[in-house]
This record gives sequence, structure tokens and C-alpha cells, in this order.
Amino acid sequence: MSLEKLPEGSSPAESPLGNAVPAFAAKQPTRTRLIGRYVQLVPLNPASQAPALFDGVQGHDELWTYLFDGPYPDLISFRTRLEAMAMAGDPLFLTIIDSLSGRPAGYASYMRIEPTHRVIEVGSILFLPALQRTRGATEAMFLMAKHAFDDLHYRRYEWKCNALNAPSRRAALRLGFTFEGIFRQHMIIKGRNRDTAWYSMTDNEWPSRKTAFERWLDPANFDSSGRQLQSLAALRSQCGK
Repeated sequence: MSLEKLPEGSSPAESPLGNAVPAFAAKQPTRTRLIGRYVQLVPLNPASQAPALFDGVQGHDELWTYLFDGPYPDLISFRTRLEAMAMAGDPLFLTIIDSLSGRPAGYASYMRIEPTHRVIEVGSILFLPALQRTRGATEAMFLMAKHAFDDLHYRRYEWKCNALNAPSRRAALRLGFTFEGIFRQHMIIKGRNRDTAWYSMTDNEWPSRKTAFERWLDPANFDSSGRQLQSLAALRSQCGK
């Protein structure tokens, strides 16, 4: 017989419970527009966006390595997939538009949406090479988190990825998510095992995260060559992590 250690201050006759939580549901995300300084997120529109997105992924099959789908052999098959994505409610996809060029630069989705528990995930993220490691890429993730917490009132924001996907895992930590562990043999994707790394951000952490994002994205945080003056991690530390 295994005796599990009880929480401090409790006895075998007690049944510890979590903190009381206000009983209301978060809002369901809709096909909205999220406007930033460097990018904006808009509803996925295969008719107008598929050609530019398809053109952007040509020669970059590595972009699909850890995604559930792709790569696609031609524009027709890619657009057919986007049409199915555009009709879905969960995941709900938004296209990332570069504000300077007006061209699609990628997409991302809200997924595994649970309004009752106020839990939502950001995932199925595709950044075209031109968007990667730019202010716009960070701003896109900031805008989605801000909308989830400030407008839709979720209390937990999740990031999950293949445990072998080192760039995604680094991105999660850089953006302020907390690593929670590995779900072993969680999925079979494209005929291969996937162990899934789980990360989260909570509503009580969001105010300091939000301030750090805003300070990092401020043009004053970049020199004349576009190099950051302070990292997002440094700013988050200044804001209380």
C-alpha cells in the first residue's frame, strides 16, 4: 500500500480544495481583426490569401515538419486545405498580414477552446520565412494573447508542441510561457510518435507579461539598425516576471 504525502496542514479526514473561482464562461473567439503596429491578424480568406501564402512556403518544406498537415504539392491542394480551415470554429484560424507590405505572412489559430473552464490554446502556427524572428512575429503572438486575456477573459493560455521541436520550445519560453512537462506518446502525427511539451500562461501572470511585450515592441527599444536594446526576457524580469 502506498501512502501519499498529504498537503501541508491537512489531515486524512480533510479534503483540500482549490481556490474558489468566479463562475462565468469566457467568450468564444470569433473571426475578428487584431490590429498592431507591425502586423494585423484578420480572418483566414483562402480566395485572396492562398496564392501569397503558397508562394511564401515554396522551397521551405521544413516549415511543415512539426505541423499536423503539409507540405502541399500545388496551390489547388493548399487552397482546398485552407478552405476547410476557414470554415472550422475550433481551431479558429487568423491570417497574419504584414502592415508594411499588406501581404499575408503566416497564420495561427485559437484551438482546444474551453469557455467553461476559460482555457484556450494558441497553435497550428505557420510563419513564412520573411516573418520569422521579426518584431511582427512577436507582435502577432502578443495580439493573440492580449485578445484571449483582455477581451475574451480566459484564465489559462496554452502552448503545446512536439517535444523534439526545439525552436518552438525556445519560442514558448521567450514569450513568457511556463514549461509544465511532457505528455509521453501523446499523438501519432504523420505516422510518427509525438511526445508533447506543454506550456501555459495564466491570467494572474498576464499583466506583467503584457507590460514587457509593450515595452519590447516599442520602436524606442530598437536602434537605427533595428537591433533590440533590451530583450523580452530582460524586460519581463523588470516587470516582475
